[in-house]
Parts: sequence; C-alpha cells; structure tokens
Amino acid sequence: MRYEYSTLTTEYTKGVMFATISNPPANVMTTALYTDLVAFTAEVETDDRVRVVVFQSADPEFFIAHFDVEMILTFPTDDPARRPEKSSDFHLMCERVRNMPKATIVKMAGRAGGGGNEFAASCDMRYGVAGKTKINQMEVALGILPGGTGTQRLPRLVGRGRAMEICLGSDDIDAETCAAWGYLNRIFPSSEEMSDWVDQLAYRIASWPAEAIALCKASVNNSENELSEALLDEAYLFQQTLRTEGAQRNMRKAMELGAQTREGELRMGELCREIGEATQSED
Repeated sequence: MRYEYSTLTTEYTKGVMFATISNPPANVMTTALYTDLVAFTAEVETDDRVRVVVFQSADPEFFIAHFDVEMILTFPTDDPARRPEKSSDFHLMCERVRNMPKATIVKMAGRAGGGGNEFAASCDMRYGVAGKTKINQMEVALGILPGGTGTQRLPRLVGRGRAMEICLGSDDIDAETCAAWGYLNRIFPSSEEMSDWVDQLAYRIASWPAEAIALCKASVNNSENELSEALLDEAYLFQQTLRTEGAQRNMRKAMELGAQTREGELRMGELCREIGEATQSED
C-alpha cells in the first residue's frame, strides 16, 4: 500500500488509518480531491491492517465544501437525459465507505456541503463541534439536486421531512440540529475534545476482531432491508462470527477478566476495553 495523494495525507497507527483532507482554499471537491478520495477509499478497503478509517480536515472551518461547480458546468447537456445503467464513480465511492469491512468515521469540525456532505453521510459515524459544524445541500438553489447519494442517503439518516428541509431549503443546518436529528452522533464543546474522543473510539473499535467489525457492520447495513429477511441475515452473520478464532479467544478472555460476575458486569464498558488491550497484540 502506497497511500500517495496530493490532497490527502495519511497516518496509520494501531489499526486506525487517519486520512486528512487538505485542498485550499476551502476544501472544494475539485478533480484532484475527488480523484484522491476515490483512489484512497479503494486502496484502504483492501488493506487488511486497517479496521477503522477516520476522515478529518486540515482546515478547521471546512471538512469538504462541495463538489466543484465549475466542473459540473462542463458536464454534457446536449443530449436528452438518460437513466444510467450503472452507478457513477461518485456513487461507488460513497457506497464503498458505507460497505467496506471497516468502520468509517468523520470528524466534522467545520462545514460540509453538497458532495462533501453526501460523502460524510455515507460514512458510518459523524462527530461535530457545537457552534461550528454546519451542513448544507445547496444544489436546489443552484437549479440542480443532490445527485451524489444525498436524496437517498439523507432520508435514511434523518427521515423524509427533515431531508426535504435540508435539500429544498438549501440552508445551513447547525451542529445542534444535526445532532438532534441523528445526523451527527455527538457534538463536543471544542474541536480538540471532539478529536480526542473520536480517536479513542477509533482505537477502541480497532482493538476488536476484524471479522466481528466487518460482519456487524454488514448486519447493521441490512437493517434497510425487509425485517424478516434482515433477521435471517443477522442469524447467518452471527453464525459466521461464532466460527472465527477471534470470537472464541475474546469470549474466553472475557470470562477470565470477570464477565458474568457481578463485579465484572457492573463495569462492562471497561471490561471490554481490557479485552481489546489483552488480545490486540495476538492478531
């Protein structure tokens, strides 16, 4: 794995890959950034060392502003619009971060708009900063629509009515509202507190067995399917995890550390952290 990009820098540590976006002056998703994101997500998807991917920005005011409008103006319009037969590279990139067998997390200290917001919405978890984080789908104000998964992703995240407000209103939605609507998992008083908390979460997740992370994520994604089928899929994925070496090892370690004792059960969150610390070096 090379991880060489012009608008992204990467750092790997303890099962977590940090990808820092830097595309001055405002992290607009230009051709360069778009190309790098497509390539990076494809590369990290197949990197077996990585269990968690954290996307962050070098600019405290912008995560990703939006897709390059000048580029959109060059899209061909002479022929009649046609329904495509396959997904675009942008859609495939968004589906990649949604479906890859690794947790994908966004640190959204500043703004995310248009395609940048659609990319963030496709990741598994998003965290923001009170009074600073804002999202905006400005496309309808420009006479188009959110065509990078936004009209499909946002209703699944926040509900139809709220997605209509975001998309049709083309206005800033603040961090507090984003958290209340379920778009942001949590918000923090400062960027530093947000970053520290997310890093600890990423390292915590990365200490679990890779198969359990991947199959649990797949099962949660199945919640968008019909319930009776999704429950059967869940049972099947559970059976798969049960047959992994990591599951057998971690369950035994849990019993050693006090699971199913009164004392152990009263501190289960801490006990899980100890399981990860005790077993991570064995993978």
